[in-house]
Amino acid sequence: MSNSLEGLDRLRTDVLSGHLTRRDVLKRSVALGLSAPVVAGLLAACGGDDDDEANTPAAAAATPTTGSAAAEPTATTGSAAAAEPTATTGSAAAEPTATTAAAAEPTATEAAPAAEAGGGGLLRLLWWQAPTIINPHLSTGTKDFDASRVCYEPLADIDSNGDLVPFLAVEVPTLENGGVSDDGSMVTWKLREGVTWHDGEDFTADDVVFTWEYAANPDTSAVSAGVFANVASVEAVDDYTVAVSFVEPTPAWYDVFTGPYGMILPQHIFADFSGLEASNAPANLEPVGTGPFMVSEFRAGDVVLYERYEGYWDAGKPYFDSVEMKGGGDAIGAARGVVQSGEADWAWNIQAEPAILAEMESADAPGQVNTTEGVSAERLMVQFADPNMEVDGARAEPTTEHPIFKHKDVRNALALAIPRDVIAEQLYGPGGVATSNNLNAPARFRSPNTTWEYNLEAAAALLAAYPETQGYNLLYQTSINSVRQKTQEIVKAEFESLGFSVELKSVDAAVFFASDPGNPDTYPHFYSDLEMYTNGPSSPYPVVWAERYRSDDVAQKSNEWRGQNISRWMDPAYDELHDQARLELDPAKQEELFHAMNDLSVSEFVEIPIIWRNGVTCVAKSLSGYVGSPWASDVWDIASWTRSE
Repeated sequence: MSNSLEGLDRLRTDVLSGHLTRRDVLKRSVALGLSAPVVAGLLAACGGDDDDEANTPAAAAATPTTGSAAAEPTATTGSAAAAEPTATTGSAAAEPTATTAAAAEPTATEAAPAAEAGGGGLLRLLWWQAPTIINPHLSTGTKDFDASRVCYEPLADIDSNGDLVPFLAVEVPTLENGGVSDDGSMVTWKLREGVTWHDGEDFTADDVVFTWEYAANPDTSAVSAGVFANVASVEAVDDYTVAVSFVEPTPAWYDVFTGPYGMILPQHIFADFSGLEASNAPANLEPVGTGPFMVSEFRAGDVVLYERYEGYWDAGKPYFDSVEMKGGGDAIGAARGVVQSGEADWAWNIQAEPAILAEMESADAPGQVNTTEGVSAERLMVQFADPNMEVDGARAEPTTEHPIFKHKDVRNALALAIPRDVIAEQLYGPGGVATSNNLNAPARFRSPNTTWEYNLEAAAALLAAYPETQGYNLLYQTSINSVRQKTQEIVKAEFESLGFSVELKSVDAAVFFASDPGNPDTYPHFYSDLEMYTNGPSSPYPVVWAERYRSDDVAQKSNEWRGQNISRWMDPAYDELHDQARLELDPAKQEELFHAMNDLSVSEFVEIPIIWRNGVTCVAKSLSGYVGSPWASDVWDIASWTRSE
């Protein structure tokens, strides 16, 4: 056990014994370098009052940051040696190395440089999965969240350390500044004054209240609805103060109005398009935000063009005059466009074979490959509903049952037939390692209880009791990407050796990850037996991510397939664990709950984890100012990006 873990254990014991004041807890938390959610849980368990604790330096240091730059990560490129794959029966995946080539630059809340905004010309971004909607509360694909983040902003975002950095808020709520109530039941946000929407209207607390009303309205079918599950009310105290009250104290208070699900919508634009009218809003394609850039043209499935917003609240930013987010193509082509040809400045989510990336890099190349620690896993989703039975014009409805995957042994056989180490070594290299967990980050929530094994004999023995599986045709779909297609081929060969017939389907990424309820080929529709893609949490307390297995959040026709649970697996035991995790303040119990939730998803073979992926991007060597974060969009700090000569 590491010294920090031992220190946390001792601190937790002392807290529960009642021997410490809240001030003592804060001081020792700072010394141990504990994250904000852990500190919040310890304080809640501590109880008692210190009249002057809010005035101590320790109180400030133990809460999320209020604008200081993230610690500078180690600079390196993606051509490093491949991460060592885990053993085929190993219980814990090797942790990907956290590396990035970006030096830490001032965040959006630090003192602005003396230079004037603009003058940087065009910033060229390659998102090979093209955006199809620019409304983060209706988006189901990362590409759409990213397109939204260029022009929309949350109250705060999450940096690489898991700390909050304010954007539309002037500071992060803490015990010291009175923003967080002693019992954790209320959080008060102070908003920036002088912020305007891209149409010149003032941003106020009413917009924040409206965003809650919009997303929490069940008729909106917002993907962000789960964030507000424990919110009792959101009140505009005055034009620039918002009070968020919770049904019960929660360790996830900082998820509300932060990160990808926390981007604020303008009330005056969306007022007539809430609830059942949400999908009809013109602003879903013509957004009006507060961000550093405003949309000048959007061709869904192709490109988003942005122009610098001259009225941006952060003086001296942004540096670039315009942004082009070009979609389409493939990951390898995007990588070449940055590293070799210099046609673009940034290529997102490069899922490509390590040998191909290594060939691109050279000392005189205009771009480089950057690898950062990731929080997501590439996984095989198993369909629990019947993808071939139609109910009221839709397939894979949760009222149906899959003919063979209703048997746990059959699902188990699939897991035993996937050579995860081979896939990791041959197709990912430094891009990821084999894993037995669906939830891999943050580290304290990564379960030590799971294992994975490649064993075709054991798989065949399980299937022997189910003769109907022999010759059964499995439709296995994913998005178009060379690594995914090669993974499909490897998995297909193994499954067919067990007697299945496997039909592969590859869908254009812009279609597969689209939010269009009328498109049957999107991943939430999941009109196949199996599908594969990457998914991971966007918060250090991943309770919203864990909704993906809840029985009451199933993707289906009635909610326009915006539910998080796409496998349609339903288990009351899981729901109970998740209900507890929403409210649990004891860090030790939090870990137990997340381990148990992960273990259920793994042992029931709801999703079969394959690779714990690192974040791989390609970046122009002339680009600077970016600070990567596994919890935030690639473009969360785009206002601070600059270019050197």
